[in-house]
Amino acid sequence: MTFPEEALTDDKFLCGRLQLLQPARGYRAATDAVLLAAACPARPGQSVLDLGCGAGAASLCLGWRVSGLRQAGLELQPEYADLARRNATRNGLPLEVQEGDLRRMPVALRRDFDHVIANPPWYPPGGTPSPLPVRATAMQVDLPVGDWVAAAARRLAPGGWLTLIAGADSLPALLAALAPKLGSAAVLPLAAREGRPALRILLQARKGGRAPFRLLAPLIIHDGAAHDGDRESYTREANAILREGADLSARFG
Repeated sequence: MTFPEEALTDDKFLCGRLQLLQPARGYRAATDAVLLAAACPARPGQSVLDLGCGAGAASLCLGWRVSGLRQAGLELQPEYADLARRNATRNGLPLEVQEGDLRRMPVALRRDFDHVIANPPWYPPGGTPSPLPVRATAMQVDLPVGDWVAAAARRLAPGGWLTLIAGADSLPALLAALAPKLGSAAVLPLAAREGRPALRILLQARKGGRAPFRLLAPLIIHDGAAHDGDRESYTREANAILREGADLSARFG
């Protein structure tokens, strides 16, 4: 299954350093994918698995920043898996994409990875689903976040890192799901503006890690107290990440 060509848009990421095909209507990657990629502490030569890779935005942003990675993606929906493959090819970046459910991992992905990244669906299961099935599947919570953490833990090599972006309200469930295989957890809150509550978080944890939990100072996305006209008004740090592809993993120490 594929999206019809007339249903796609050709979108710029990292100020045009990447060009990604996405459905005009449906789930569309944006800042979360870029932040997730920026937070992953992968190094050249390492392997990375993207659980629920969608059209490949997070994997390809990471592949642009860190050369020489061996990247794979798991995607439930065939239409998005097809886009991820196409986007990898047109941007000249290697990405192995397998279709399947993380609860029944495809045989081709049953191997150890140095890193697992994920951006699980975050709309509550009791809410009104999108009338577009592909969007509802991508964004409406079906599996508990604990299942995503468990799937990541199974695929991580000893000492490997999970990097995940999620809603702040899912943090208690995420932390509870880390034991017994993942530790050394750190959480970076993501706040839209100074003084605003963090609605999203980046979580990082290590397989077999034993260091104490750390709650980091928040990343502020926008300058100013409120939206000021038709402009993005990113903070200097957020602009470097979202526009220039800067590394965010140093924030985690």
